[in-house]
Amino acid sequence: MSSSTGVSRRGLVRLGASAALLAPLAGLAPRVVAAAGEAESAKVGDDPWLGLKVGVASYSLSKLALDDAIKGIRRVGVNYVSIKDSHLSLKSTAEQRQAVVRKFRDAGITPLSCGVVGLNDDEASLRNAFEYARDAGIPTIVCKPTRQSLAQLDKLVKEFNIRLAIHNHGPEDKVWPSPLDAWEAVQPFDERIGVCIDVGHTARCGVDPAVAIRKCAPRLYDLHFKDLSSREGKSKPVVVGWGVLDTLAMLRALLEIKYPYHVGLEYEADMNDPLPGVAESIGYVRGALAGLKHAGA
Repeated sequence: MSSSTGVSRRGLVRLGASAALLAPLAGLAPRVVAAAGEAESAKVGDDPWLGLKVGVASYSLSKLALDDAIKGIRRVGVNYVSIKDSHLSLKSTAEQRQAVVRKFRDAGITPLSCGVVGLNDDEASLRNAFEYARDAGIPTIVCKPTRQSLAQLDKLVKEFNIRLAIHNHGPEDKVWPSPLDAWEAVQPFDERIGVCIDVGHTARCGVDPAVAIRKCAPRLYDLHFKDLSSREGKSKPVVVGWGVLDTLAMLRALLEIKYPYHVGLEYEADMNDPLPGVAESIGYVRGALAGLKHAGA
């Protein structure tokens, strides 16, 4: 349970908006949902996210068609997305890329990143990833490159003025297990090459995600937010707030560094029916932020 302060999970949810976020999934009338949302706005101020750009990594909804994924993101009440290639193929044309992003934007959802994109050492493949992001108007590529490709990527970030965020994948990953491995590797290169911290994989490496957030802050360009059943081995993903990760500590660290990029929920507990868990996770984050504001943290 996430409880680094004396604020309980029940108190956080009561202070926050999980009921308002779950209501559409329960089929409640829009008027009831709107009233709940207005009440919560009065409690937490005009911005319940306290300046954080909380959204969803569309990988969480990768088994849903594009239009259904967009509707799902709107239903859970966030306005940002990291687009996975299941919703926008890397082999798409420039026109297709622009059309997909237009669908998100027309729904009030801003794409802040794409990925995770695997990057090899082939120059044509690397260039295609940058053209993909450029055509879609996406400012950050969340990626898994080889170490050997970093020199070539250094040239491409300068040419395209698009950021890279290297995603860590835990102890099984022999290249980027921890975000600190990526952080150290990018130091000689252009500052647009940075890190995407996956908080679950980070914890499984024995690294405190809140410590990693502060350490990598100058080049932290994306973040995958989640919770786990344990920190050991191939831990099972769970609804945020149900597991062992310290949600409050991570959110506090993001607020301290005034984090301006995507805080993307990556929910993997039930890929065949993700919306209930996504909604509860987003609601818990909103409630946690309201709790931190209420506590003056």
